[in-house]
Amino acid sequence: MRTLASIQTVNAVEPIPGAEAIERVRVLGWWVVGKTGEYRPGDRVVYCEIDSLLPERPEFEFLRAGSFKPALTDPVTGEVTPAGFRIKTVRLRGQVSQGICFPLAILPADAPTAEGADVTAALGVRKWEPPAPAGFAGRVKGPFPGFLSKTDETRVQLLEAVLERHRGRTFVVTEKLDGTSFTAFLRDGEFGACSRNLWLDETDESNGLVRVARALNLEEKLREARDRLGADVAVQAEVIGPGVQGNKYGLNDIGLRVFSVLDLGAGRWVDHAAAADVLAAVGLPPVPQLGTLVLDHTVDQLVAFAEGTSALNPRVQREGVVLRPPAEEYDPDLGGRLSFKVINPKFLLKFDE
Repeated sequence: MRTLASIQTVNAVEPIPGAEAIERVRVLGWWVVGKTGEYRPGDRVVYCEIDSLLPERPEFEFLRAGSFKPALTDPVTGEVTPAGFRIKTVRLRGQVSQGICFPLAILPADAPTAEGADVTAALGVRKWEPPAPAGFAGRVKGPFPGFLSKTDETRVQLLEAVLERHRGRTFVVTEKLDGTSFTAFLRDGEFGACSRNLWLDETDESNGLVRVARALNLEEKLREARDRLGADVAVQAEVIGPGVQGNKYGLNDIGLRVFSVLDLGAGRWVDHAAAADVLAAVGLPPVPQLGTLVLDHTVDQLVAFAEGTSALNPRVQREGVVLRPPAEEYDPDLGGRLSFKVINPKFLLKFDE
């Protein structure tokens, strides 16, 4: 389970110009708005990230007016996400606030209180997921395959130590697109297609993702990619266009943009240049490429860098950017691939994300 609620230390408290009742509080790499005088530097708090879904409990009822989400039932699995209060990015008196802090007193008596402790389960916090796009439900073969990695980048606000350790290095920058996650693979001669959490029945054309795979001749393209790489291969992409997340980019047709290529034989991600060559050779479009960046930035500077308009439509704020080194590598703090996302707060505020 992803850590959504944890014990953290307040790093700084600063006034918000023109606001007497509230101030901004620094936790990890996040700025959170709190009541004036409620927290001081060095205090330990319960910090809940954005996209946390807090349960219906009396201590969270003050969030109901702006944050309540009714229960949802997954149309494919039947899994029920209970009603609760979703924490999202907001702007208060000009200050962007991402997440929420609570005193340790909200914890059950047996919950851990050491810095960094995960209290997600202790508080009954879940991750809020938007409803699946209409037309993207259908038959499934099972859960997401264990031989693949799920597509979920870590936010930069959690990675101050990573930024410091890799300072001075060059990273490839790509645009993060707002669509629905899709993975397709060719393994031991078998073609497969997956949503974010499920292995789909690739013969079920009632599913929009399967239809995208068919329209793009994705199985044939993966067979060609396998021949070029000399190994079984998977691509991970964002499906965008009409019917997906409100089609923010104003596209006329549904399609995909690839952000990762996996060598399933070696069990590793394909380096950036080699992945670009394979995608170009088989005719699969990548996510927008935004050049390179020498990492010499604070979290706040990277967030400012992430602001801007989309390469797909200059009238739309981009969701953010993703940074990776040109050659794939393992990072101990991330516990996996050195790759992280920086989300544009203007996008989150505009689209109520």
